Amino acid sequence: MDDEDRKCFLFRLREALYPELAGLRRKPLPAGSFTMPAYCLMPNHFHLLIRQNLITPVSELLKKVCTGYSKYFNKRYERVGHLFQDQYKAILVPNDSYLTWVSAYIHQNPKIAGLTEVLEQYPWSSYKDYLGLRNGKLCDKNLILGMFKNTEEYKKFVDNSYEKIKARKDIQQLLLE
Repeated sequence: MDDEDRKCFLFRLREALYPELAGLRRKPLPAGSFTMPAYCLMPNHFHLLIRQNLITPVSELLKKVCTGYSKYFNKRYERVGHLFQDQYKAILVPNDSYLTWVSAYIHQNPKIAGLTEVLEQYPWSSYKDYLGLRNGKLCDKNLILGMFKNTEEYKKFVDNSYEKIKARKDIQQLLLE
């Protein structure tokens, strides 16, 4: 609904990903279970690129984040019931090429949806962190940036992917529909 809600969602995500930093009273997932190379919050959905590092399944991470966030949201807006419409959808990323395309797709999402013309200005995505415009602690950018010579090369890759993603060329395997 608003920036407070988005901040709360990111806070819940951070404490689930990095319980050792959160000082939680809630039962944490095992430290180091996951890393997140990229994310984007949209008005009615979100995209998370999650790397499973240990045996704890990604479903446990999402259950923890979404349950906690739903409780917050329902209390704040004095409502009851489900907040999320369906189960989450997940795809396996089998190789580095696919990984870079998924990250570009996630980072291009606000532009594709018409929320911004300038991706660098969209605050609810990890893209600003990739470009060094923000020093966020939520994402592990090293995995993806390590596949490019430098940040500028990654930016060029993301910028050049827009037309292909918008036209859905070369990315059919990324789509869940």
